[in-house]
Amino acid sequence: MQVDYKTTFIRGATTASGNSVKEIEVAVVELMDELILRNNLIKTNILSITFTSTKDLDACFPASIARRFNGLDSVAFLDCQQMYVFNDVDFCIRIMAQVLLPPNYPVKHPYLRGASKLRPDRC
Repeated sequence: MQVDYKTTFIRGATTASGNSVKEIEVAVVELMDELILRNNLIKTNILSITFTSTKDLDACFPASIARRFNGLDSVAFLDCQQMYVFNDVDFCIRIMAQVLLPPNYPVKHPYLRGASKLRPDRC
């Protein structure tokens, strides 16, 4: 049976415990794991992911970590700096993933760690 897929956007966010390559890597890998697991994603159905990070994260590009992550080297990735807002969540990494999912599939947006307060309705 062939499943017709539709383009869907999944939002999510997490926080790193600090501004080192290792701390950002741990947060990005966890976020990618949860994105895939919660939405039962087939890696070839991940079309693109845009990352934003707060200005206090500048040790590395989150997309460079995700690109090396477990077979996602063919996904289109983009890094951007999140607009500065006073009292924003520190060390925050946000994503918008464009994926292919079956119609009416219940999307689960991963909001992890300190970013869970951004969208408590989705945690």
